[in-house]
Amino acid sequence: MYISRPQQTIRRPTAVSGVGYWSGKEVRVEFRPARVGSGITFVRDDLGPEASIPGRVEYRTEVPRRSNLSCHGVGVEMVEHIMAALSGLQINNCEVGVDQAEMPGCDGSAIEFVDALLSAGIEQQEEEVSYLEITETLRLTNGAAWIEAHPVDDGSFSVEFELDYPEDSVIGRQSAALEVVPDSFRREIAPCRTFVLQREAEEMVRQGLGEHVTPRDLLIFSDQGVVGNELRFKNECARHKALDLIGDMALTGHAIRGRIVAYRSGHKLNAALAQELVTSFALVAPLRATA
Repeated sequence: MYISRPQQTIRRPTAVSGVGYWSGKEVRVEFRPARVGSGITFVRDDLGPEASIPGRVEYRTEVPRRSNLSCHGVGVEMVEHIMAALSGLQINNCEVGVDQAEMPGCDGSAIEFVDALLSAGIEQQEEEVSYLEITETLRLTNGAAWIEAHPVDDGSFSVEFELDYPEDSVIGRQSAALEVVPDSFRREIAPCRTFVLQREAEEMVRQGLGEHVTPRDLLIFSDQGVVGNELRFKNECARHKALDLIGDMALTGHAIRGRIVAYRSGHKLNAALAQELVTSFALVAPLRATA
């Protein structure tokens, strides 16, 4: 029997500022309390209060290496870490105001967003959470990569990610798994940073992308290991992929009851599963606990 829990928002506004990885532009993100049932909405403050984009998979646009959203010609970019921070802390309703299209990269993780949200305080609301309940196994594939959704008996939401770089032993094969609840998310997943191979980073710079990014802004791997930085966890790369997975699943727009397992999956395949979950499964309200 699943114990119901209330929807949540934040008590007061809080902000994070930084630089976008791709654009190199300074950006300020302000998290604001939102009404019951409103979900997560991005607002382009630089364009006015009507320039809003729901944080849902149907508004996702396909671009490499990140999750972008667009609605009525207005877009926001690289939203996965913010979506993961809100989902990991079980914040259901929040307005995210930004003054540029791209979210700040910070240190490549979600920890700055998480700490800001916790500093604002989390407030329970008067209506209960309804869940997107996975009732049968789904599997999607893309070449060697795959992602699955499985039912659970205990009402939990968990993710597992297996990373495999067979030709790059410096990363190699590693995995991460956890039940997504605020305490463990804050400690074990939120601090885990974006990573890239040095040859990939050099190619992006040749294309005029991310020229301002340094090894202190994310994890760059040469053949010898991490360049100019240190790992926070031995399997930090797999943990970061789990962070991305949580953020992409948050684009369903709902709390999830089920287990998501992925192997070498990226944003595109994650989003395809998020869309399939919305299409295939119904929202349910948990039963109240009885004596």
